[in-house]
Amino acid sequence: MRHLKDFEFIEGVIRAGSIRKASEDMNITASALNRRINRFEDEFGYEIFERLPRGVRLNPAGELLLHHIRSQRSDFARLKSQVSDLSGVRRGHVSIACSQALLPYFLPRQIARYRSGHSGVTFSVNARDRVAAERELSEFASDIALVFEPLTMVDFEVVHAMAQPIHAVMRAEHPLADQPEIRLRDALRFPHVAPSEKLAVRVLLETAARRLTSVEVAPMIESESFDFMRHYGAWEDMISFQFPVGLDMDHQPNLVSRPLAVRDVAPGNLLLGQLRGRTLPVASARFMRDLVSALRALP
Repeated sequence: MRHLKDFEFIEGVIRAGSIRKASEDMNITASALNRRINRFEDEFGYEIFERLPRGVRLNPAGELLLHHIRSQRSDFARLKSQVSDLSGVRRGHVSIACSQALLPYFLPRQIARYRSGHSGVTFSVNARDRVAAERELSEFASDIALVFEPLTMVDFEVVHAMAQPIHAVMRAEHPLADQPEIRLRDALRFPHVAPSEKLAVRVLLETAARRLTSVEVAPMIESESFDFMRHYGAWEDMISFQFPVGLDMDHQPNLVSRPLAVRDVAPGNLLLGQLRGRTLPVASARFMRDLVSALRALP
């Protein structure tokens, strides 16, 4: 506990990249901050920063210390959450890293339901790709990740997984709109808008297209925003592609969505998870359980 303020100063220096800049950010003199860092290193028994001509950076010992700092902060948050729960005060904070598809409909609905019974719980929800979400878990920047197809899986503990077929979204009067299922070859012959190459939907489309002859993903427009792609069909007659968890067609009567044939395109894996081996704060653990139930109830 007595080192919590030291940890704040150390993280400030890490963010700023220099003691002088960090001292300005934290309203302390550079000499006082430098003495504080030196005193901590003396007590710790090791230097944690490399002193460079234009600043400082963590050395390997400092990297280990940074991981400890973040772990301690997470443990302390969980302790406060548990104590609040003992006193009957439903408080806490839940941080979530998630794929874009979960932002428009699924997560707002689940968070509102949770907060109706736990109004003291706050949330932070950040759109992250697969790599960034796993990194945030390992850095304790997020408690929960809900993403498609994490890449490395080294630190990702899967709590729940479900398959999501890719849907083609188009105008209701589109020539393919009457088909209950659409072949990928047919969809790609029409003008289409597609996600950028780093997103899971595009990876699955490209993988499937390579197996087919004379077919390629050749979008007229690329975007990293599924909101943009979904709404673009209202302005120009193009097909877009998205996972159904990110769709709510009842509110877009001029558009329809149809699943791509799974024999052409493999479904994406939506994974709910956390940092491997971590014990989550009470609020995050309870919200995780609610998410599992909600995902199991999806069609």
